Amino acid sequence: MRSGVSGGDGSGNDSGGVMDPWSGDPRVQAYLGSAFGTVREFRDLLVAQGVRRGLIGPREVDRLWERHLLNSAAVAPLLPAGTVIDVGSGAGLPGIVLAVMRPDVHLVLVESMQRRALWLEEMVKTLGLETEVVRARAEDLHGSRLVDGVTARAVARLDQLAAWSLPLVKRGGVLLALKGDRASEELAEARDELRRLGGDEGEVVDVGTVEGVAPTHVVRVHVVSSGARSGQGAVSGTRRRKPRGRR
Repeated sequence: MRSGVSGGDGSGNDSGGVMDPWSGDPRVQAYLGSAFGTVREFRDLLVAQGVRRGLIGPREVDRLWERHLLNSAAVAPLLPAGTVIDVGSGAGLPGIVLAVMRPDVHLVLVESMQRRALWLEEMVKTLGLETEVVRARAEDLHGSRLVDGVTARAVARLDQLAAWSLPLVKRGGVLLALKGDRASEELAEARDELRRLGGDEGEVVDVGTVEGVAPTHVVRVHVVSSGARSGQGAVSGTRRRKPRGRR
């Protein structure tokens, strides 16, 4: 993995007139540690290309650190060892950030949209990551992948996300869903579906990063049985070729 080279002045300050109040704040660098340079480079690439390529909205450019990068980084300590699938990776939040912060974990970025999957492949190459990109929907992988954990951010309501994700998680593994302020309500509404799919009751874990940044709300669900899951015959670590011709 590369140490990261910013397109700015090397301090984490913005270039091109973007005013992110957290750029250059030494607390961000202290929190990210050795991952800071590469996360900053990823951030600079999002600033330069994200809006044009339809990956982030224009209003998100000047709040990438607080709202997206630190929010994503917060889940890194919760990742299990082994292989983790990031469902609906999109712009790489949280998948690329987690791959930078946890090089000991094999991250698989699953994204069905062609232009987003291409972006993810470019980021993996540019940032020097040992990360796999799979162009598919999560449900396409049922029966062919069985991993230690799944992450997801801003993908779907928890009950729907569980139906897509829990069949990918082996018994003893975990689903980590980054949610907003309604995390507890979503969990309460989804508990019957979680149990049906082999999950436990689940819990909401609030993970802080830098003082002054709101904690990340993570719904954590452990898989305790096979339940009514479609991926019971999957073999851990089996790889699937990316489908061609989909848009």
